[in-house]
Amino acid sequence: MNGAQSLIRTLVDAGVDVCFANPGTSEMHFVAALDSVPEMRGVLGLFEGVVTGAADGYARIAGKPAATLLHLGPGLGNGLANLHNARRAHTPVVNVVGDHATHHKKYDAPLESDILAVAGSLQGWVRESHSTADVGADAAAAVAASMDPPGRVATLILPADVSWGDGGTAVAPIPPRKPHAVAPGKVQAVAEVLRSGEPVAVLIGGAACREAGLRAVSRITAATGAKAFIETFPARLERGAGLPTIERLGYLAEQATYQLSGIKHLIVAGTKSPVSFFAYPGKPSDLVPEGAQVHTLAELDHDVVGALEALADEVAAGVEPVLQEARRPELPSGPLTAQNWVEVIGALLPENAIISDETNTSGVLLPNATAGAPRHDVLTLTGGAIGQGLPVATGAAVAAPDRPVIALQADGSALYTISALWTHARENLDVTTVILNNSAYAILRMELQRVGAESSGPKANALLDLSKPDMDFAKIAEGMGVPATRATTAEELAEQFRAAQAEPGPHLIDAVVPPLL
Repeated sequence: MNGAQSLIRTLVDAGVDVCFANPGTSEMHFVAALDSVPEMRGVLGLFEGVVTGAADGYARIAGKPAATLLHLGPGLGNGLANLHNARRAHTPVVNVVGDHATHHKKYDAPLESDILAVAGSLQGWVRESHSTADVGADAAAAVAASMDPPGRVATLILPADVSWGDGGTAVAPIPPRKPHAVAPGKVQAVAEVLRSGEPVAVLIGGAACREAGLRAVSRITAATGAKAFIETFPARLERGAGLPTIERLGYLAEQATYQLSGIKHLIVAGTKSPVSFFAYPGKPSDLVPEGAQVHTLAELDHDVVGALEALADEVAAGVEPVLQEARRPELPSGPLTAQNWVEVIGALLPENAIISDETNTSGVLLPNATAGAPRHDVLTLTGGAIGQGLPVATGAAVAAPDRPVIALQADGSALYTISALWTHARENLDVTTVILNNSAYAILRMELQRVGAESSGPKANALLDLSKPDMDFAKIAEGMGVPATRATTAEELAEQFRAAQAEPGPHLIDAVVPPLL
């Protein structure tokens, strides 16, 4: 057994049986070894950002890591933006990054780079395999490290000669560490805050954004009158009829400031105290109201759901959660707008769907339109690095082939990783992509105003314009093997969305909407 074979066998035995890959010469022995371990599924992405984003989306739905296969430092660098999003989502990902053979590195070949430094920027787990005999143990350690609560990116660097050398051994899985329990005293202290009679808000994230956590928070707010919010960009949020509907904290600092106005205490569980995404002239970075106290119920690596349930039992014994009733918007008519396209999705969203949401400015009204739709999951842009939506949809569809995946995608962000559509076609993934085509970086138009820059002229405006020439996403999709249509009215979007849901496999709808700005 060579090093590559021992690596793949160890990964599979640890439950990692999908590898999203964009390999090069240094990874060829890994590629060849795939046929000797048939349980491992290899999925090709044409760009490393698709590979890493797909691994993120897979793990968010599967609850376990996928592997990536990346070519040297430049390959890891190309995938870094979506690994940043995975880091912010606390997603377990196992990167396998090929390196030059150990005896070749001294020659400083053209692709030589400091892989350790690039991987270290992810603040996760990094190790280089130094001998073929160590590869199995290193792989088992990487999987366990990726699952270390609340989840992180683990990167294993595999020199080519270590991969091709004989003497590899598969190693049994290492049980990952369990989340820390929250001390009863901490729960009691937070309960006293809720009983204080002063205005309180509860901010949740991570595992608390799924059913058990949502129900516990709804019980707490129903009993105490506290406000409740979900972090701005949750990794995986369960929503829909039969679940509590809890408002997300706004992306804009002004929104969050309004939502939190008047509170004297902020209870945080499974996330961090909120800050502004960017600095703005004359505005604070800390979004907690001046004078308010922050109380951390559960850190990111704690049993967040258990802590919330214990708190609910303490302050809301016998109180039931408030559940969202089933309701759908009426199908709209007329030209598509940023206001009415969301009503089409809300009216027609299929049962048990997974939404990969990277709609940006065009999706401001989406949460309200889908609140009473059938139960579904929403995967959001956790780290703010655009180009996540299509790759995350890819991984989600691989993880849950029996569920419809809906990629709601801003046009500018889509272009970062548009080649994900080719993987949708190659793997026949059941992903319906709706491109919100407003021919603009509309969010940057908004930010240009918010940062207090001087009035923009033609040069500035040109950098935020995606027309001249206009892009035809239907033709782009068809060129990559994905059937595609174009919608300019609400009626056309509804007809095309229904048709896409009726037929398994990938589809794309180029939905033309005017920009908000």
